[in-house]
Amino acid sequence: MTTTTPRATTGIDQVAEDHISIYATLDPLAATEMGIAGHDHEMTDLSPAGHEARADAARATLSQLDQQTPQDETDHITLAAMRERLGLELELHEAGEQLRYLNNIASPVQALRDVFDIMPTATLQDWENVAARLNALPGAVDGYIESLRLGASRGGVAAIRQVEQGIEQSAELAGADSFFVSFVAGAELDDSAACSLVRAELERGATAARQAYSTLHDFLRDELAPQAPSQDAAGRERYALWSREFLGATVDLEETYQWGLEELARVVAEQEAVAAEIAGPGASVQDAVAVLDADPSLTLHGTDELRAWMQETSDAAIEALAGVHFDIPDPVRTLECRIAPTQNGGIYYTGPSDDFTRPGRMWWSVPPSVTTFNTWREKTTVYHEGVPGHHLQIGQAVFERATLNTWRRLACWTSGYGEGWALYAERLMADLGFLDNPGDRLGMLDGQRMRAARVVFDIGVHLGLAAPERWGGGTWDADKGWEFLYANVNMPEAFIRFEWNRYLGWPGQAPSYKIGQRLWEQTRDKAAAQGMGLRDFHARALGMGSLPLDVLTKFAV
Repeated sequence: MTTTTPRATTGIDQVAEDHISIYATLDPLAATEMGIAGHDHEMTDLSPAGHEARADAARATLSQLDQQTPQDETDHITLAAMRERLGLELELHEAGEQLRYLNNIASPVQALRDVFDIMPTATLQDWENVAARLNALPGAVDGYIESLRLGASRGGVAAIRQVEQGIEQSAELAGADSFFVSFVAGAELDDSAACSLVRAELERGATAARQAYSTLHDFLRDELAPQAPSQDAAGRERYALWSREFLGATVDLEETYQWGLEELARVVAEQEAVAAEIAGPGASVQDAVAVLDADPSLTLHGTDELRAWMQETSDAAIEALAGVHFDIPDPVRTLECRIAPTQNGGIYYTGPSDDFTRPGRMWWSVPPSVTTFNTWREKTTVYHEGVPGHHLQIGQAVFERATLNTWRRLACWTSGYGEGWALYAERLMADLGFLDNPGDRLGMLDGQRMRAARVVFDIGVHLGLAAPERWGGGTWDADKGWEFLYANVNMPEAFIRFEWNRYLGWPGQAPSYKIGQRLWEQTRDKAAAQGMGLRDFHARALGMGSLPLDVLTKFAV
């Protein structure tokens, strides 16, 4: 769907526009992430008062929506999506989840630092904004500590394993080699008086940011850690809430767990068949991996080679898919591949700004110990993060200005929709013939196996379900989960350890990929049964923007 005729703004659209304007003011970090201008110099209030202000905004918007009558299908979709998303935001708020939010990947510990990766830095004004935000970072940390302290007083503290991750990461950001030091040192400013003033503010801000993380480190170590529980499991009530948040759908958790076990077995069998193609009859997956890893033509050395290969692979996919399998608007055909300044092992995507002046970007965070990369493992990752994965899905939504209001285009993000689509896109590329090489196909299956294993691990550990005898029997726990992941995830141990910590501290998020893929495939099959072609289905579904999966399945067909 690439509509060019503007759609008349309705009452529901206006409520959505007003909400996103208020929300950008209340959460400037989110405004920067969405590419909404005017807030890059500001910092989000992470105190209890800040959380309450955002909850009040959600309540007010829901009340205003109740007074509106949908004018067309787009309105019906917006209304369903906003009620679901804002309603869950309030449920999480009322459950006190934001007062205990601490993990190794997606909590304020990381967000207060990561936002600087996507801030504009081309002009003097841009660097003034950076300096202002750096100098405001201590206030945000103080607010975050206030929230964590209040949560602890109510019995809500993250597990000790996650607190320890926060202590370690805070120490790094407070240290002499902190990201903040190198970041401001890299500012390209001349020797004029104006630039000298900004550089001084940047240096002051870097010092302030380091001191703030030192304060956070001491609080986590001395005050929060002694109160942190040893049990990693979120428990059924909390897990069900977070599962709905990440999926935008309610699923039967026990049925989904059993499906995860079956899906894992199916993918392993497919892997073993491909392994025989690569290494001969009777070869194991490990045998095939050894053959592929020993092939110098499939090995990249250093991050420069990795980045260049990522860009070439991404560009080739866009060229091949555009106008054939997908309708890809011109602004979405630009995707930048970059090596991330962090070194924690993550691979991620950041969307374009509202006007596409900041393009979509694929980032690879490479640990210092990792110096070689295997293309057979990672081609499917490029498709996942780029096109037809995240970049096409998110970029298409941003492009739909003529049809979708700002909230729909920029703010309505559901992991099950976005991550489920990206995993769906990996399998789709195999179906379309882009992964016919056995090594590339094994790499795709490698990722599918990991995502299926995450369904089993996440639901099993957090709900305390029965573990199969093969994995120790009894009840799932973190230690059994580690052995299970180590056997099913073909990555360096440092990556697996990071992922293990991530799943333990971010309940419900990791399974949203594979469960989301399942719901996407079910929706596609339903559309096909009703006579809708694949390209038309993709155009309609992506043209609606990111949605809760229950809303997608209701309106896409």
